[in-house]
Amino acid sequence: MAGATSGETRGLHEGILRRQSARESSARTYARALPIVPVRARGLTIEGADGRRYLDCLSGAGTLALGHNHPVVLEAIRGVLDSGAPLSVLDLATPVKDAFVTELFRTLPPGLADRARVQFCGPAGTDAVEAALKLVRAATGRSGVLAFAGAYHGMTAGALAVSGGAPDVQAARLPYPQDYRCPFGIGGPAGAELAARWAESLLDDPKSGVPLPAGMILEPVQGEGGVIPAPDDWLRRMRRLTADRSIPLIADEIQTGVGRTGAFWAVDHSGVTPDVMVLSKAIGGSLPLAVVVYRDDLDTWQPGAHAGTFRGNQLAMAAGTATLAYVRENALAERAAVLGSRMLTRLADFGREHACVGDVRGRGLMIGIELVTPEPEQREPGAPECGGPDGLGGAGDPAGCGGGRGADPGTRGVPDARTAPTAPGMPMAPAARTPYPPAPGLAAAVQRECLRRGLIVELGGRHASVVRLLPPLTISDEQAEAVLDRLTDALTAATRDHETHGPDRQRHPGADRRAG
Repeated sequence: MAGATSGETRGLHEGILRRQSARESSARTYARALPIVPVRARGLTIEGADGRRYLDCLSGAGTLALGHNHPVVLEAIRGVLDSGAPLSVLDLATPVKDAFVTELFRTLPPGLADRARVQFCGPAGTDAVEAALKLVRAATGRSGVLAFAGAYHGMTAGALAVSGGAPDVQAARLPYPQDYRCPFGIGGPAGAELAARWAESLLDDPKSGVPLPAGMILEPVQGEGGVIPAPDDWLRRMRRLTADRSIPLIADEIQTGVGRTGAFWAVDHSGVTPDVMVLSKAIGGSLPLAVVVYRDDLDTWQPGAHAGTFRGNQLAMAAGTATLAYVRENALAERAAVLGSRMLTRLADFGREHACVGDVRGRGLMIGIELVTPEPEQREPGAPECGGPDGLGGAGDPAGCGGGRGADPGTRGVPDARTAPTAPGMPMAPAARTPYPPAPGLAAAVQRECLRRGLIVELGGRHASVVRLLPPLTISDEQAEAVLDRLTDALTAATRDHETHGPDRQRHPGADRRAG
């Protein structure tokens, strides 16, 4: 703080945190793991009340596509304020809203933009999910929903019911394909094929107990589920499966949209055109905004069938228009693809040298590092000791400890049998494999070590054992290197302490939290 002594800034910082702890709900999440008090921010950088500077790779849980206080966003907001335009207008038409819808439709996947309708909802992504579920039920006359294990769609009742942490079963749950913790134990194309066959069987079996649903909702990349990208072939398979059975496909692009994954929308990677898209976070340019975009033949709602007082947020629409246009005009999605690939490569190289890194994965600038506990006594009986650095298989994995990404330190002694026989018509599959147990305590320690080094990261995954990076799309090459330097240094320090004091035994207290 300008003109303040270090003691004064520290006192201000501690006093605010103390009052927050005393007065705010116990449901608060980020404030527990990240005890900072932001007072200024620009781009990737946050300055705290204590005078410290941080590189922010949380970015408002993916909300800040352009980082903090980007000039085009501030200019758009000031333009509305200076114009004397109303700030909240319910669902009335305004020039600001018209510009936003025009820019949004310009970015939509081919096949949707020409026949799209948009519904403005309450200000949060979970509101858009609720509206989407309500929409497909009204349009189809059916009530059931297909959702996926590990999903996260929000914290309101309907959105929570189709999320992985649902307390009650109100949706049919399908397996989401992934390599590292494949539900079928094989990963790769064969694991994705089995997941697709399971979904198809569930729908076509008259005795499955799952009647034809009102819709299927999925994330093209599961974020809170652990940064798990859906294979493009599998996503295309889900599109064919739903289209053939007249089941509306809902793509939840709340966190993946606006260039985050290396394409403007994550479904663009696979060429899939969903029937419904739920959008929030980055589309408001850092301000609260949520919409549902859907195919016009689903627009069976009567006037007033869905409403919300704060669906007319003019400042958010202006900020959103500026953000959408800036990302499109400056090819930031393509930039995210290139830089994200470079960051993933460096982290994967680091992981091959550290046994506690089970998997490195992601798409674009949506990156996850899953941490594990590779205890020797947990190896399968008769499994060989790994022969590479730190007990890992080296190049070619001569000790036979690979698990799907070369010398995979996070998979317990299994042969890399890529020519294992499969059923006719299925791709060749690796042998079954068992990943090491998750290490949520280690992940929490890495988060703390990052904060000490001035780096803000988030945790996610089923057991909060995945360290997540969501930097702004405007991050420079130099800043990306600084983020990786601090992260790998924190990983090394936390891992060293972890190995010194024994394997992870305690669940991180924030393991069940979800992003807002």
